[in-house]
Amino acid sequence: MSSAEGRSRATALLPTVLLGLSCGVLAGCESPVAFHRPGERSPDDPVVGLGGPAPYQSVRPDARRTAGADDPPAPGGGVPVAPAGGRVYAATGPGMIAPNARGLPPRIYVANGRVVDVIDPDTAAVVGRLRTGATASRVVPSWDLRRLWAIDRAHGLLVPMGRRGRPVRAPGAAGLYFTPDGRDALVLARRRIDVRAPRTMEPRASVPMPCSASHADFSFGGASLVASCTTAGALAVVDLAGRRVAGTIPLPDGARPGDLRLSPGGTVFYVADAAKGGVWLVDARRFALLGLVATAPGARGLAISRNARRLFVVGGGTLTAVGFRTRRVVSRWPLPGGGSPVPGGVSSDGRALWLADPAGLVYAVSTRTGRVVREIRVGGRPAGLCVHPQPGRYSLGGTGLYR
Repeated sequence: MSSAEGRSRATALLPTVLLGLSCGVLAGCESPVAFHRPGERSPDDPVVGLGGPAPYQSVRPDARRTAGADDPPAPGGGVPVAPAGGRVYAATGPGMIAPNARGLPPRIYVANGRVVDVIDPDTAAVVGRLRTGATASRVVPSWDLRRLWAIDRAHGLLVPMGRRGRPVRAPGAAGLYFTPDGRDALVLARRRIDVRAPRTMEPRASVPMPCSASHADFSFGGASLVASCTTAGALAVVDLAGRRVAGTIPLPDGARPGDLRLSPGGTVFYVADAAKGGVWLVDARRFALLGLVATAPGARGLAISRNARRLFVVGGGTLTAVGFRTRRVVSRWPLPGGGSPVPGGVSSDGRALWLADPAGLVYAVSTRTGRVVREIRVGGRPAGLCVHPQPGRYSLGGTGLYR
């Protein structure tokens, strides 16, 4: 072998040698967590990992801090509370289904009076009808994604869907949420938030509120819950560790805040306002009002694209997309019949946004063009829907809140 060939071979082997040395220093090349590749490319491809695999830690709800049957895993023993990759929605990209939900068939669960209609999104066919024995207004996935809860607001009930479990009394229940660490269920009710065990819904504590909240979301690190009080025209900030209201954020006269979402960077809350026809921007660190982005009259429901670049605002017969980077409207599309449907969530691949119309219609629109791509006539008066499973490490409850 010539000296030139030897030098060439040595140069070619150098990256491999260095990789082997670095693997030794870092305790081996094998990742300490399981990896799951995102789904096929779509108009809403994720920015996570520059196209590479995305890390997951196994959700292990059976790991206990104590012998308590309802205690979820302690932070560090299961899913980390902090947002993956430093971005709020880094683990909710296309196809990034958590281990607990990977074996579940994709379904659309429609709260429709005393039944929940079950739709196969691939065939656009109603494949089942679950009788809850209650008047369901929302369907919410549990923190560990293993169970669905139906909320009967009219009768104050939380109904576990499936063969096991009985309805749980929850007077005034308007919304169901789960703390990011999975240790508590939070039921928004009349002028209070009830803290309950996440599996059995047994009462643990109650936090008095200055107003009745209907929607909520969590701060970047999960220390605070920000809840919207529609009739009071304000937001309430709840200290979760102290189980107390830490402050309120009054909005301008005439405001009627509804659904809200935290921005991908965790710095701003976007709050839908049907009366003002847009979304309020609220500083997530100082809890100060920043301004209003006008979208369309009747703005009520929110959803986030799979690549976390756009916020979809539904209301007043219009679907509006707001760019998170520019904080401006980037698209505006009319909805069928000009109604005010309720958004239920974005499909796993990010290509469709599912909505429920009280006129008895469930349909999906393209997140790229705004055109209707699926339409199912279910009858009745659908009050809400749930796309399940959706990408994310765990569910925070509400309507399509995942991290």
